[in-house]
Amino acid sequence: MSRNRETLLLLLDAGPSMHNVLPEVEKVCSMLVEKKFPSHILRVLRSDTRPLIYAADTKNELTDEVGGYEHVVVLRDPKVVDGDLVEALQQLPRGTFNGDFLDAIVVGMDILIKKFGETDKKKKRLCLITNALCPIKDPFEGTKEGQVITIAEQLVKYGMGMESIVVRERLDGTANKKIMDENDHLLDIFAKKTCAKLVYVESPTSLFGALRTRNISPVTIYRGDLELSSKMKIKIWVYKKTSQEKFPTLKKYSDKAPATDKFATHEVKVDYEYKNVEDPSKVVPPEQRIKGYRYGPQVIPIAHSEWDAVKFKPEKSVKIVGFTDASNIMRHYYMKDVNVFIADPGSTRANLAVSALARAMKEKNKVAITRCVWRNGQGNVVVGLLTPNVSDRDNTPDSFYFNVLPFAEDVREFQFPSFNNVPASWQPNEQQQEAADNLVKMLDLAPHGKEEALLPDFTPNPVLQRFYRHLELKSKHPDAAVPPLDETLKKITEPDLELFSQNKSVIHAFCRSFEVKENPKLKKSTRRFLREKPSGSNEGEGHGGVSAPSLNSTENTSAVKIEEVGDLTPIQDFETMMSRRDGPEWVSKAIKDMKAKIFDLVEDSHEGDNYPKAIECLVALRKGCILEQEPKQFNAFLRYLCKFCQCQRYNLSSFCEVLAFKEITLISKTEAIDSDVSDDEARSFLVKSEAKTE
Repeated sequence: MSRNRETLLLLLDAGPSMHNVLPEVEKVCSMLVEKKFPSHILRVLRSDTRPLIYAADTKNELTDEVGGYEHVVVLRDPKVVDGDLVEALQQLPRGTFNGDFLDAIVVGMDILIKKFGETDKKKKRLCLITNALCPIKDPFEGTKEGQVITIAEQLVKYGMGMESIVVRERLDGTANKKIMDENDHLLDIFAKKTCAKLVYVESPTSLFGALRTRNISPVTIYRGDLELSSKMKIKIWVYKKTSQEKFPTLKKYSDKAPATDKFATHEVKVDYEYKNVEDPSKVVPPEQRIKGYRYGPQVIPIAHSEWDAVKFKPEKSVKIVGFTDASNIMRHYYMKDVNVFIADPGSTRANLAVSALARAMKEKNKVAITRCVWRNGQGNVVVGLLTPNVSDRDNTPDSFYFNVLPFAEDVREFQFPSFNNVPASWQPNEQQQEAADNLVKMLDLAPHGKEEALLPDFTPNPVLQRFYRHLELKSKHPDAAVPPLDETLKKITEPDLELFSQNKSVIHAFCRSFEVKENPKLKKSTRRFLREKPSGSNEGEGHGGVSAPSLNSTENTSAVKIEEVGDLTPIQDFETMMSRRDGPEWVSKAIKDMKAKIFDLVEDSHEGDNYPKAIECLVALRKGCILEQEPKQFNAFLRYLCKFCQCQRYNLSSFCEVLAFKEITLISKTEAIDSDVSDDEARSFLVKSEAKTE
């Protein structure tokens, strides 16, 4: 595991201009250490700000050797991360002198060079946290830019990475813009000349996400050809652009090892034995085992050799299937993580080809559908989308972003009809639309003139942060309770109270524009759920018509889900099934069950005794089909039902008269855009039905 080791030096500016943000810096550095990443050596440097009378005013080896690097103090000797380091970072000194971040960088480099030398290939990283508002002293020779370039060359020579986090939360009128611009220019040189990363943050939340636990060196998942055709291929490398940060794996720990055993791993191992069903005392050896798979009531054995014979084993390749307009691919189609396609760094022709293709696709607003098999024998084929990424920096080549697209089985179709497809009487008026627009604008995370809140790159996972904080506490106090969520992290998980208080008028206007009513049907449905009826209202018929006492609570309304339209309350069952969003099949099943219920009511009626209930169900079915954009199903059913009733064999023509009297007709295009029935055809349907029944 030595390849995962990383040495990190934190360069913390503790000058007077940083005092207002140092509490947040202490929190984020403490959380960094609490994660306890493996074999991580941590050392903290700061710009000293205390009076010269203190012995710790300047404390670093470089000053003793050559002099000049004042107000830079090494607070901790190199050591593996432990709990004591958390306490040290929670009490950073404050002072009265401004620090020079270039001096701190040079002192940090000196420490790493002395410890590891030039040949040690361990990961080495500097992390500077400052506001870059204080002036940098002039060098004895040359210019500041030349000094920065020399430092950058040494960073590259000794294989050191660097990231600069510039914290500028609240700038007052005392900030010198000339000095600030000069410092930004110097830090930008580091970013251009090395692999350094420069980040500006304006809020404590962004600061929490800007400081990463560790930098993971990218590893290619594919090296080979990007095939445009059988005669045109480009050498490319593929890396992961993003990856999910998963919850840490919690392993079982055994305390059975003797306390005197210093080499005990305390690891828990689990062994499994397979025994014969007929003779439980007989253990079945591995060579006599075979996997079985259930197929209905049977278990089908499939040998490993048979699996290998039927497995799909495609050859390693990345092929462009075709191009399409970028507007044809919706953002919500993207699946899984993002990969980046770059040209082979050692091939000039490949770089020119990738750049030409990316810029042509950008100009034409095209994306490429691509078939990918990352390695030989891969069990699946990935179909995805190549989006051009044209760079605006001289030292960054053009590339492509790759997103996985779903197959037909992966698409989840949720029934959320648009307001444009419902009748005009159901659509919001101008006042309601304006109130809703203002509410959405109020909740915009990227307001004009301000930094976007909760940027994905700088928003930490509050669950992970809280877990590591609790873990650090329990390492010292085993009975420690779960700590409350940090105030900074609460801004990620809770509404912004300041934003809501500033926009009370917008919220009140929205509430006044929409009338909220109690749904009596939901109340009746609640009572049905409390009677524990798992599959529709038919279950209640065995209770002699005695209903459970009505409770003034809705906690159990979703505990039991309706799965079919029953006989007792078919309309409520139908509406409940139509509102289910745990699968796309419930809408079609609800419509199918309701059509069957209506047909049974009409067919089994005696002198029209079931007509009123059938009409109520038919009205509910019509309304549901309009809302869910299923007009064709209703129209086809109504035509079939009328044709069935008009047949002399069944003598149910009176039901068509009731339909005409209640003015129940086909769903027209005005009511549902997917309907193929015009308004005139819908009106004439009643006339035709009446003529046939006379």
